[in-house]
Amino acid sequence: MSNKNKNRTGIVYSTETNFQYEEYSNEETNTLAPQQQQLKIFLDRKGGGKLVSRITGFIGTDDDLNKLGSAIKKHCGVGGSTKDGEVLIQGDFREKILLFLTKENYKAKKAGG
Repeated sequence: MSNKNKNRTGIVYSTETNFQYEEYSNEETNTLAPQQQQLKIFLDRKGGGKLVSRITGFIGTDDDLNKLGSAIKKHCGVGGSTKDGEVLIQGDFREKILLFLTKENYKAKKAGG
C-alpha cells in the first residue's frame, strides 16, 4: 500500500463518480489543568526483568506531555521516555513521582499491585 493511503480505513471501493475521501483530522486536545488530570502510576517489568514506572491518564498535547516527562526525569535523576500518551521512567520511583506530582498540583495515585 502506498504511503498516502495508509490512513484510509473502511473504504475499499466506491462506484460514485463524485466521491471525495474525507480524512479524519488528528486534532490534539487542549491540555487540562493539573488539578483536573487523573494520573495513575504503575510499576511494570520490561524485557530482561527491568523495572519501569509508568504514568498514564495524561490528557493534553504531546508537547505538554514531553515537558512533564522531562520534569519527572530530572526530579528522579534517571532516564525515560514519553510515547503513546504515557511517561516511562526507568526504575521503581513511584513514591518520588507521586510526591513530585502532588507538589505540582496533579491528582495522582499509585495503581496496580
